[in-house]
Amino acid sequence: MPDSAADVRIRLDLAYDGAGFRGWAAQPGLPTVQGALEEALERIVRRPVRTVVAGRTDAGVHARGQVVHADLTAGEWEALARGRAGVDPAEALLRRLGGVLGPWDGAVVVHGVRRAPDGFDARFGALWRAYEYRISDRPQTRDPLTRHGVHWHGSPVDVVLMQAEADVLLGLHDFLSFCRPREGATTVREVLDARVERGPEGLVTVRLRADAFCHSMVRSIVGALLQVGEGRRPPGWTAGRLAVPARDSEVRLAPARGLTLVEVAYPEDPRDLAARAEGTRARRPALDAGS
Repeated sequence: MPDSAADVRIRLDLAYDGAGFRGWAAQPGLPTVQGALEEALERIVRRPVRTVVAGRTDAGVHARGQVVHADLTAGEWEALARGRAGVDPAEALLRRLGGVLGPWDGAVVVHGVRRAPDGFDARFGALWRAYEYRISDRPQTRDPLTRHGVHWHGSPVDVVLMQAEADVLLGLHDFLSFCRPREGATTVREVLDARVERGPEGLVTVRLRADAFCHSMVRSIVGALLQVGEGRRPPGWTAGRLAVPARDSEVRLAPARGLTLVEVAYPEDPRDLAARAEGTRARRPALDAGS
């Protein structure tokens, strides 16, 4: 929640090409998405502004549906549209962010700004997050203009086998075998959807939707599906890894470039936002929504 009743919490919806960034989280001396966004906000508001993100993405991972919140004072919010009759502060901030983020040459784009309802929390209030991983396993599907968002896999894969492996992920499980655990954080997650499809253009897309993802979970799962899909592991191998949670070198991370955060969902009724955030904190005090 904002620090006081006078504060204004804002929601920003953004997309970014992660190829030139060292991930979401700000790191001194390194280009990060959070660093670029917070620098832009500081230039506009004229003070440091802390942002909270729905899902921390790794270096090289992209986003089309990332969500962030930040808190401004009521005076800062109103000043955004000062001297611009009929202009909403949200619209004014959206326009100014577009200009200030210009030096990143379109790598970070804020698509929406709005005043968030009471109780909104970009991280803890999310109902679920959805990622897509795109794979080219055939030379004829490789487009150099989209290479930053597609993993060029060296061997053909069997999509039917990969889907059978993905089916076992559905439900509530301990995903330790597919996560890089952090001290004090749980690796229990609920996967709501897991689909592997080959589109008409020949690209393979893995779509995963869950209440949250622990560190490297999506890339580890895709790495496991690829190992079975190309015949390096037998059918059922993913289920075996899930049944006996253990972090080791057997599961390989799929390259970051193929992964995109596509959507984050929140309760439709604003009255449910605060309860959702508090419930998530209670269940997973060290929640890591990373990729």
